Amino acid sequence: MIRLSTGAALGVAVAAAVATPLSAASAAPAAAPTQAPGVTAAQGGADRDHTALGLSSDEKLVVRNVVTDRDGTQHVRYDRTYKGLRVLGGDLVVDKAPSGTVRQVHWNGNGKAAVASTSPSVAETSAESSGAKRAGYSPKKNDGELVVWAGTGSPRLAWDVVTEGVRSDQTPSRLHTVVDAKSGAVLSSWDEVMNGTGNSMYSGTVTLNSTLSGSTYQLKDAIGNYTTDLNGATSGTGTQFTDADNVWGNGTTSSRQTAAVDAQYGAEKTFAYYKNVLGRNGIWNTGAGARSRVHYGNAYNNAFWDGTQMTYGDGASNAKPLTSIDVAAHEMSHGVTENTAGLNYSGDAGGLNEATSDIFGTAVEWYANSSADPGDYLIGEKININGNGTPLRYMDKPSKDGASRDCWSSTLGSLDPHYSSGPLNHWFYLASEGSGAKTVNGVSYNSPTCDGSTVTGGGRSNIEKVWYRTLSTKLTSGSTYLNAREGAIASAIELYGASSQTCKSVEAAFTAIAVPAGTQSCGGTTPPPTGGNLLLNPGFESGAVSWTGSAGPITNNTGRPARTGSWKMWLGGNGATTTETEQQSVTIPATATAASLSFWLRTDTAESGSTAYDTMKVQVVDGGTTTTLATYSNVGTNATYTQKSFNVLAYKGKTVTVKFLMNEDSSLQTSFVVDDTSLATS
Repeated sequence: MIRLSTGAALGVAVAAAVATPLSAASAAPAAAPTQAPGVTAAQGGADRDHTALGLSSDEKLVVRNVVTDRDGTQHVRYDRTYKGLRVLGGDLVVDKAPSGTVRQVHWNGNGKAAVASTSPSVAETSAESSGAKRAGYSPKKNDGELVVWAGTGSPRLAWDVVTEGVRSDQTPSRLHTVVDAKSGAVLSSWDEVMNGTGNSMYSGTVTLNSTLSGSTYQLKDAIGNYTTDLNGATSGTGTQFTDADNVWGNGTTSSRQTAAVDAQYGAEKTFAYYKNVLGRNGIWNTGAGARSRVHYGNAYNNAFWDGTQMTYGDGASNAKPLTSIDVAAHEMSHGVTENTAGLNYSGDAGGLNEATSDIFGTAVEWYANSSADPGDYLIGEKININGNGTPLRYMDKPSKDGASRDCWSSTLGSLDPHYSSGPLNHWFYLASEGSGAKTVNGVSYNSPTCDGSTVTGGGRSNIEKVWYRTLSTKLTSGSTYLNAREGAIASAIELYGASSQTCKSVEAAFTAIAVPAGTQSCGGTTPPPTGGNLLLNPGFESGAVSWTGSAGPITNNTGRPARTGSWKMWLGGNGATTTETEQQSVTIPATATAASLSFWLRTDTAESGSTAYDTMKVQVVDGGTTTTLATYSNVGTNATYTQKSFNVLAYKGKTVTVKFLMNEDSSLQTSFVVDDTSLATS
């Protein structure tokens, strides 16, 4: 719902579209999903959590979403009501053991929701007048709802006034004004729709996944990402873009399809990034696609996310559409933030919100790997918004834009979110690449630190995963930069281990942007994960995280099924001379009385006969000694997952490496697919 200010940009492209023929599909917009997987089941445990948290009978917990780790740990995000009133800022995240026991709670604010009275002294009409005055335009709709405001300070009875209309620049607006129901004072205000301004940007020749409906192609993919033409309007659903020959646009604004090409391409790439890299199945995590609406005509120079769709304007002065992969990724990421942490668009949380969209906009740009728009740490570098070729924002040194901050301070929250986002953008660059002068992907950077320290980068792809886990399992609507530091370090430990370079880079980068230290810290040893499993990322659902070795075996490629989830370790299957390895080091406690290494294995082959041409060995490496626990081959393959277990108590008190080694000969494939690994001790 909030969106890219001064910098949403356009891409013009010639599309070489590849059709995915399907049955005729409706152009009608799909409603935003209301529930992600696991919500209904988690709601069944809300009463138990209510008791465990010691909440009063006046408070009720309502599940917003659930993240489940491979070991069964759940992170349940709740909203609250108090005496039937919605509690704004009353959200919390409960971390629960596989048994259902509450381990930890991440409260928003001070965690309190009780107010002395639920009878307002200020009339709803008076509060609505305050909202309309603050909006500054003639409202098309102006409604108030009695709520409890718990976003800042002590809980207060308040009116949440939502004023809808169109601002003077023709941007749709849905303004929230929170009015104290006792005093009439405005407590907070934010617009669900924020606008951006830009000129032109291009994506080059791209491939699209269109849909054949009868004899006409629709700009809609199999997932449900699709693009409509608003035909100059500022609202409505628009008309589905269609084409007879499946070649879309002409690379210039003379074709209305050109903007639609970039909008659709951006949506498809963004969806693919979240699914393939972060394991999130779309904005709502339900597999639903997003609608992109392209506006032509009138003074409309904006791009925004309104909760269900992206809308792009053109700009009356040059009639260039504001569509690009950067805009799509930025805007859709606001939707992801809204459906996870729900960060407010004010104070520290506003900066975290905006920076999150910059971070994942940058991540998608790298993921798309376009030669026309290579990955970099510059925001809006193709827009030329300043007229001199400079980008809108700089992640290596945000203050170069003249308004953003490099470092956190206690006054940061008073800034516009586009400028208070600077420190987190700076953190992302430092944690990914490190400090000082360097050239990355052909672009020169020189990132300073606020304390003069030197930061070593932990790798961009790792930091992306750390921040996504922080967003989805640690932060709440009013989170601060201090909460972000605590959550990111905890997430890095969970994904990579406390002694990993990634964790150290995450911690050092927060120190380097002047965020004070809290209780979380990267140490020299990795604590065993919850549930007794010493292996990190044991089911591979975080992708190629915690495991080292060959590039490629840890995959969500659907050519072979995972036992659970969508990721697994697929060794072999090449039909060519290949050696592949994946390994992870663990420390088995000296006090262990039992230690068992187990995993589930599925095998299939194109080989025949009784000769072992292709093999996979399961090994334990102890210093200079490698012990093979078992060898599997193309002989006796079994395409049904079967669990394998080995006693490894002999290694107690030692740090050893669990290793999977595959060798395949020059012809005929054999696939060894491993999932749900465990090294459990007692």
